Amino acid sequence: MSVGRLKEIRIDRGKSQYDIARIIHTTQQQYSKYEIGIQMIPLEKIVVLADYYNTSVDYLLGRTDEREPYPKSILMEKTKILVQQ
Repeated sequence: MSVGRLKEIRIDRGKSQYDIARIIHTTQQQYSKYEIGIQMIPLEKIVVLADYYNTSVDYLLGRTDEREPYPKSILMEKTKILVQQ
């Protein structure tokens, strides 16, 4: 994972580590470990952050420099409908 990417986007949005930790339901101390690369952030938390920041998981992981999210897939929309039922 791109170690600096989580910190960069957090600071760009004017959020503290504590703010983001609350969003992903963890402690500030644990989030700090994710941000500096001591521990890997779980995939489900990356997905929450991508949605929160309105970007792609690939951007957060450092696989692309494009901040814009990908278009939502039809499969994703169908999955949401099934989960809600």
